[in-house]
Amino acid sequence: MSNEIRYAVVLVSGGMDSAVTLAIARERGFTCYALSVDYGQRHSSELQAAQRVALALGAKAHKTVHVDLRSIGGSALTDDIAVPDDGGSGIPVTYVPARNTIMLSVALGWAEVLGAQDIFCGVNAVDYSGYPDCRPAFVDAFEKLANLATKAGVEGARLRVHAPLMNLGKADIVREGQRLGIDFAATVSCYQADADGRACGHCDACRLRADGFRVAGVADPTRYR
Repeated sequence: MSNEIRYAVVLVSGGMDSAVTLAIARERGFTCYALSVDYGQRHSSELQAAQRVALALGAKAHKTVHVDLRSIGGSALTDDIAVPDDGGSGIPVTYVPARNTIMLSVALGWAEVLGAQDIFCGVNAVDYSGYPDCRPAFVDAFEKLANLATKAGVEGARLRVHAPLMNLGKADIVREGQRLGIDFAATVSCYQADADGRACGHCDACRLRADGFRVAGVADPTRYR
């Protein structure tokens, strides 16, 4: 068995999915560097949750990078657009243009600096809001880009993008988190959580999260307003 230390950059938003993703990366033997992105989101209490999650799950370091997506707007999370109480049809207004592309690009840059060949993200294409940058095709395409666009990739250090929750429903994610000892009470998923991290209970993120706990038969630890 190799004793080589394997480094990974893990995107940590402060929500339940990224917490489980970080725990999975650690379980797989990676030394994890947690990365959060302050992109001007209205639910900034999730960044405080990200700090709690990174500390609780033993990240080697936790970095928050600032990218001002509020300056371009176009989303209910970064602009003066109401967060809907129902999912509706089509891609919802909570979709943030280019968000996951930008986050993964920042993670890729840090990974190259650290000498890490692995990036983990918590995107999911089962119980999600229909965002185009949460699909397997997007993750596969970004991995190809990563290996074309970096010094590490060109010189033969293959870069991998892991999305371990891609094919899991929210109930499965809850069960996996329980197995890994995740304190879901420390996480924040709500699109319009207040300054104390309390959830609205009505937005897409809240409904998907609550359904996950209900279907899994696990008590919901979310603090609601």
